[in-house]
Amino acid sequence: MVSLGLMVCLIGGFSRIASAKLEEKFSWKQLAFDWPTPEAEAEAKSNGHYIVENNLPLGVDRRLPRIFVTVPRWKAGVAATLNYIDINSTEKSPKLHPYPSWEANKLPIDVQPQDQKTPSGGRLDADKAQDAGIQLKDNSTVISTFRIQVDVCDRLWVLDTGLADILGSPKQITPNSILVFDLKTDTLLRRFTIPADQTKEDSFFANIVVDADRSECQDAFAYIPDLGAYGVIVYSLRNDKSYRVKHNFFHFDPLQGDFNVGGVNFQWTDGVFGLAVGPMNPDHSKDIYFHALASTKEFKVSNRVLQNESHVTGGDSYYDFKYVGDRGMNGQSTAEVFDPETGVIFYTQVNKDAIACWNIKRPYTPDTQGLIDSDSHTLVFPNDMKIDNEGTIWVLSDKMPTYLYKELDPSAVNYRILMGQNRDLIKGTPCEM
Repeated sequence: MVSLGLMVCLIGGFSRIASAKLEEKFSWKQLAFDWPTPEAEAEAKSNGHYIVENNLPLGVDRRLPRIFVTVPRWKAGVAATLNYIDINSTEKSPKLHPYPSWEANKLPIDVQPQDQKTPSGGRLDADKAQDAGIQLKDNSTVISTFRIQVDVCDRLWVLDTGLADILGSPKQITPNSILVFDLKTDTLLRRFTIPADQTKEDSFFANIVVDADRSECQDAFAYIPDLGAYGVIVYSLRNDKSYRVKHNFFHFDPLQGDFNVGGVNFQWTDGVFGLAVGPMNPDHSKDIYFHALASTKEFKVSNRVLQNESHVTGGDSYYDFKYVGDRGMNGQSTAEVFDPETGVIFYTQVNKDAIACWNIKRPYTPDTQGLIDSDSHTLVFPNDMKIDNEGTIWVLSDKMPTYLYKELDPSAVNYRILMGQNRDLIKGTPCEM
């Protein structure tokens, strides 16, 4: 039997392991959708608009009574890109309900299956997409979204890449856009198109993080990392305006681009990706924590810096960005989220099939990182995670490298949504204070 001490050494970079583990809430071998009729599903399968094995879940968030799940259009045949699940469902593999409707998830052009290309660098040649030049009839239409966020004002923020069939014959159906939905009425509040001069040839937007306060909902900001061209788009809801921020800390670490996940070895050059909005400081500012995917280092910058367009884009803000620390060997992470109740940042560890944590009151070193859970069966590529207003951590794992580079086994469970309570998960780790 392997001793606990040896296990910690083998995992590397963690001093203590949590006593509680994540609980599997839902799981799927393949995704299924709540089609209007059986005939509609059959027709979609026959014309190539629904290819079951091409639907891979990626982003997750929760607001009662729904868990929102995204399905990016990596390949042709994605039924709906923005969906929800009834959290009270008693089914282990519930069907996905398109949000806000089936109509809003329909592609305005016909995208047929193409030969899959071998992705490289994590950006998948999306810059070679053909511009379809489509004018949407419905502003609520969502072409393809990777990650989403529910804010404290009961709004769902969606980053729509407008890009379909990324691995086949990429088509830029619409520009990159931000959509904001009112979850109380399920209506669209805002659609904002990111200006073309704020995107670069290698741009790839796959995340959105919202900085909002319940007392000032209209003063919300959204931060959209550009993992391919190493920048961050800052969007002001009140001003309905965005601008691009650049910094050296947004780049990837050339020594940390090697990944081994679920028996798949690959190399990525993804830059800034994970972001977390910290607590309000005495001066009413907040620190925004961030890291590149192909990196093990953490950084931060004040939201006052990011929200001051003239300062942050004027060349005088370099030293406002701070180095926080290093997670240690194999510490690459896709997502992070701050929990205001415990003062802890929870984050994924894709090279370790793990979820970890760090208390922001401690120094940022490998020894101060806590291991929440690690499982080479249920946590193969923990892709996204969120924390809801009840202190529940939600994690989505999806074996994405196998989907991209090999082929998923349709007879095995491939996708999971796991959950756990914040205080239970940090018990016995350095994150508990």
